[in-house]
Amino acid sequence: MNFVGIDIGSTSAKTVVMNEEKNIIFKSVLPTGWSSIETAKSIEKKLEELGITKNNSKCIATGYGRISVPYADKTYTEITCHGKGAAYIYEDDCTVIDIGGQDTKVINLEGGVVTDFIMNDKCSAGTGRFLEIMANTLGVTLNELSDLAREGKNVSISSMCTVFAESEVISLIGSGAKREDIAYGVIDSIASKVKSLCSRQGSLGKYYLTGGLCENDYILEILSQKLEVEVQAKPLGRYAGSIGAALLCKKLK
Repeated sequence: MNFVGIDIGSTSAKTVVMNEEKNIIFKSVLPTGWSSIETAKSIEKKLEELGITKNNSKCIATGYGRISVPYADKTYTEITCHGKGAAYIYEDDCTVIDIGGQDTKVINLEGGVVTDFIMNDKCSAGTGRFLEIMANTLGVTLNELSDLAREGKNVSISSMCTVFAESEVISLIGSGAKREDIAYGVIDSIASKVKSLCSRQGSLGKYYLTGGLCENDYILEILSQKLEVEVQAKPLGRYAGSIGAALLCKKLK
């Protein structure tokens, strides 16, 4: 039996297939695009090419577009799946930070179980989508935004709403502010909002980053500075939601 976890976020869709020994035998990530339904169809086609069908697998969907996966046996919330996946990846009591496309989550894990969590408001300028919008406004990629931010300083973006924050950035561009300084302000804004969430949530002493930014060294660096403790990550962290969904498949009858 194969166990399939599908995490359709607002910006990317992650798929993980596990065997009965909880080993990952397939994983993939692709842009969600304009339609979660079309993305789910693409994932189904790929799975069928691999010989993974309804007859020999169980499937759980999670994420922003989880209701768009008609072939899933069940859906679970992102908190449940990210917690389960993070426990598999990090095998530790810890606080997990996930900067997603639509929201940012801070999850406490003890003994592999979610004991508490907090999320930001969807309008808050503390999400991965906000970073993408700001990078596009500055005409750079996310990695280039991070590289620029390393060279910047002394710019603050205070708006809590993405729309107003974008207006701030446009005003800074118009006033002749350096692109490096604006990039610094953008990422500093994200990190400050994560710090605020973590302060409200409370910490278990160790922080791990999951989601699409978990391999961004500068994001890890600035979060570590803000939280005054090393924020760690592993490449598998971006698949935390889909890993958790795949693991939960074992509970299905």
